[in-house]
Amino acid sequence: MNPTPLAAKPVSGSQVIMTEMVLPSDTNALGTIFGGKVVSLIDIAAAMAAGKHSRSVVVTASIDALNFVSPVKLGEYIHIKASVNFAGRTSMEVGVRVDKENPLTGEMAHTATAYLTFVAIDSAGKPKPVPPVTPGTEHEKRRFEAAKIRRAARVKLAEQLKHDA
Repeated sequence: MNPTPLAAKPVSGSQVIMTEMVLPSDTNALGTIFGGKVVSLIDIAAAMAAGKHSRSVVVTASIDALNFVSPVKLGEYIHIKASVNFAGRTSMEVGVRVDKENPLTGEMAHTATAYLTFVAIDSAGKPKPVPPVTPGTEHEKRRFEAAKIRRAARVKLAEQLKHDA
């Protein structure tokens, strides 16, 4: 017997926006935020987005295509925006965009972009089904289609790694 399909959810239901100020403990010798700190914030925002979409406990399966575009300096604000781009049977791709803001001028600049895959898990720690995503806007539809291409590449890489192990 097949389980009842889950109702699709809009991308907007998974959106997360986090903002933090870069403090001295967050910075390296150059006075810019540690890359690892940015990765941590990206992972947290993405996990929240995947959790909101699936209404489940989620685990990070992969982080790919993480690109740092510009540094964030001490005292600047860092804005992390995350939402589910695509959902498979038990996994979700979450897109994350990081921007910085100069608190004195309000000037904004793109800082980093990343794509992460999360898997929803049940109380036994096993993967569980997640709802499909319904992209609404043209931007969401473009991201949805691009996510399908990235997913195919991830599946191919996983097969290659399994074969090479």
